Amino acid sequence: MLVIGAGGLGSPVLAYLAAAGIGTLGIADDDAVSLSNLQRQVIHDSGTVGEEKTKSAARAIARINPHVICRRFHERLDAGTVDDVLAGFDILVDGSDNFDTRYMAADAAERRSVPLVTGAVGRFDGSLTVLKPYAAGVDGKPNPRYRDLYPKAPPSGLVPSCAEAGIVGPVTGVIGTLMAMEVIKLATGAGDPLIGRLLLYDALATRFETIAYARKA
Repeated sequence: MLVIGAGGLGSPVLAYLAAAGIGTLGIADDDAVSLSNLQRQVIHDSGTVGEEKTKSAARAIARINPHVICRRFHERLDAGTVDDVLAGFDILVDGSDNFDTRYMAADAAERRSVPLVTGAVGRFDGSLTVLKPYAAGVDGKPNPRYRDLYPKAPPSGLVPSCAEAGIVGPVTGVIGTLMAMEVIKLATGAGDPLIGRLLLYDALATRFETIAYARKA
């Protein structure tokens, strides 16, 4: 599995997948650990402040499960590099905090016929879905793409990043844990992944909702 982002969402994803015994975990992140990260990015600790997030996360994974192979990519993946990196993995997890990376990840996963688990968080809310647009659903129709859910990105500056908005730490824990569960379902064939369904979480009301969406063209 390749995880984009070793931050708020990537932290629980990486920890739970390592604990579950996923053999190889790829970690792609170009950032370093900062003190302000620690309230939500729980795979890191105060002793790793200033360290590359991929290195800090890999060390934590080794403590959880020394049998997991970690492949670190200390870089911001873009359209020119993502295909080469993704070539060695069978599931992609997107825990990034910007639409440019989300669209890039969705396009790359579709090109390489790799399932994508993608999540996002706001200050008190979050969402996640699973994408397999290269395959058909049980009704024989093609599964939806990311752009069927989000046809275009919002204008620059309209949606603040996690750092700008401020995120309540447990929100990333809830969504990241659910993302890890979707990965395990995909890897094992158990259950019904969130394909064509967007799961919404409202932390203040303690409410979950699921919205169905379909392929538009």
